[in-house]
Amino acid sequence: MKRPRISDITGIINKKYPFALAETWDNVGLQLGDPAASAAKIMIALDPLPEVIDEAITQQCDLLITHHPLIFSPLRQITASTINGTSLIKAARHNLALIAMHTNYDNAAGGLNDLLAEQIGLQETRPLRPADQADLAKLVVFVPQDHLEPVRTALLPHAESIGNYQDCSFSAPGQGTFYPLTGAKPAIGTIGNLEKVDEQRLEILVRRNRIPQAVRTLLAVHPYEEPAFDCYPLLGTPTHEGLGRIGRLAAPCTLTELATRVGNRLGCSHLRLVGNPARIIRKVALCSGSGASLISDAVRAGADLLLTGDVKYHEAREAEAQGIALIDAGHFPTEHLMVAAIKDMLSAALHQAGWQAAVCSAQSEQNPFLDILLESTQP
Repeated sequence: MKRPRISDITGIINKKYPFALAETWDNVGLQLGDPAASAAKIMIALDPLPEVIDEAITQQCDLLITHHPLIFSPLRQITASTINGTSLIKAARHNLALIAMHTNYDNAAGGLNDLLAEQIGLQETRPLRPADQADLAKLVVFVPQDHLEPVRTALLPHAESIGNYQDCSFSAPGQGTFYPLTGAKPAIGTIGNLEKVDEQRLEILVRRNRIPQAVRTLLAVHPYEEPAFDCYPLLGTPTHEGLGRIGRLAAPCTLTELATRVGNRLGCSHLRLVGNPARIIRKVALCSGSGASLISDAVRAGADLLLTGDVKYHEAREAEAQGIALIDAGHFPTEHLMVAAIKDMLSAALHQAGWQAAVCSAQSEQNPFLDILLESTQP
């Protein structure tokens, strides 16, 4: 039985939702645990609540993956006098590793905001505030024809996805020449003779911070003693990554009709609206969690409405002043859909890789807000 390690799970997440996409103020990745430890059972949750950690321990999980990080700000101490300290101590005692996938998952192509857009039926979506595109590069290596597939296979785990497509590469044939000098140990040809070899130019897209790892892999699998390769920075490249999403509805509807659809599909017990309920909505911007800071971005992008959570009073007034409608569906409903999505993604990735591990969802977390109906005291 082949069990994944904690580092294998981290690698799966990083490949699909790169941790490098996280906002600078965020803290994502492995927060507690041994990367080399086995992960036979994994739990997914939105929040690393004390009751969720207790549930994971009771279920004998080795790893808890959450959207919100337990360690968010630098810690000066870890003691049982704080809720977070108690949770960390308990998790460490029971060998429960913790991974957070927060704004990297929000910003990634195919991440939480794309999931939310799909849930409410948006089409032709793109990032509302695109990510910085200057961290992409193209790695090019020249490979003998009969070694193309082994080298490609080794490099694809480092390749960046393009939209909804992963394992992307390109190859084209050509002819390479080299003259081995005294002291060389050529894999092909002999010292003192000019060699001409049918080769393939292999290209993959990589993030700049992954180039050293990709090059180490390249050098380990390439048959040549001195393989030829290049790295080209890519500037101004179209990206599917960034904050929020904006897209069009399949058919226009009123604000009330859209709010009803959102509430039904997200399982909301209530919604808050800003704007005329009869207003016709065609173009929708959204940001899961707390995204009211994107009101101006949504207005500049021509959105009729911004869907998000945690809208404050003055942010509602700002939306009114800028002429854009709002749907506040709450923080929990706009993000909790990640639990089922990550469970399915991780289960499929583990199966594809030939690893055996159980993946479950936390059952103990609930929306902290309760709805009550107040009887009027007016005569």
